[in-house]
Amino acid sequence: MADFDTVPMSRLLKIANKFNCFYLSGFHGGDCRAFIVDGQQVGLVRPDVMKELLNYPHVFQVQPDCVQLNPAFRGYAERSARVDEVLREWKAGGKFITLRGWREECYDVRAQFNTPPLFKMDRSATCLFGIRKYGVDINGYVMDPVKGLSIWLQKRSPNKQTWPSYWDSMISGGLSVGFGIHETAVKEAGEEGSIPTNLLTKLKSAGCISLFFESERGLFPNTEFVYDLELPTDFVPSNSDGEVETFELLPVHECIERILSSNFKTTSIPVALDFLIRHGYITPENEPNFIQIVELLHVPLQTMYSYVQSKHRITANGETNDTLQ
Repeated sequence: MADFDTVPMSRLLKIANKFNCFYLSGFHGGDCRAFIVDGQQVGLVRPDVMKELLNYPHVFQVQPDCVQLNPAFRGYAERSARVDEVLREWKAGGKFITLRGWREECYDVRAQFNTPPLFKMDRSATCLFGIRKYGVDINGYVMDPVKGLSIWLQKRSPNKQTWPSYWDSMISGGLSVGFGIHETAVKEAGEEGSIPTNLLTKLKSAGCISLFFESERGLFPNTEFVYDLELPTDFVPSNSDGEVETFELLPVHECIERILSSNFKTTSIPVALDFLIRHGYITPENEPNFIQIVELLHVPLQTMYSYVQSKHRITANGETNDTLQ
């Protein structure tokens, strides 16, 4: 039996490693510390952010094993307000590149997806604290009588705060405060693609993917709820919110090459790969690294953050440095 180390890494596995770069390498370095709110881990804080947090001891308590939001803050509103004060000060001072994309749009921060929110934070800042983010993606596709299965992609506006002019899923959007999953899918379909409600009756939930990416902006533990939407051959999406430059319909083989290109949004690649696997275009027969790719589409973000009370810095799987020596 061949050793996995001797199996050549395919192009698809290389890209799967890229969108999970923090999970596969940075996470295990042990340099980040758990972010604790109300006794529960909700994120991870990198050293560069910790350095700035030391200037706000009345809000953030930087300890040897974790960073804790001041436990004297009680309730959603107070926690949200105190964190927001610090973030706005950073934004005004140009502290972090990610805050240039400040949206005045907040995400709820929770210990687990279905637990009550502990506070809210502007979406641009969540990556500074390794907050798990949730969004929706819609795979729009057509059964073309000549070209076969063809997939709609969007090219993001050059004015987008993140990934400007990159190719992306047909429709995508984050779960903002006050919006549910299906509600977000319908809202984004209308805003980004002008998809009428009668066509959205075919919207089908297709599970979710998860990844743990790192860039110069911060840490991105993302879970995307995935929908498939078969569209009529004569329908062409059109943008109404200014966030999309254009849409393009590509047959499967061209879509795969576009996904592997350097101008496709990295954190949307797993959504496209998941679609192609579920529809039988990426298989164990034609992809030598099939199992590894499937596993990397479902990083266990819901169990990954488990805070351990210790005097030592926390590492990837909840163990402390002393137990790993």
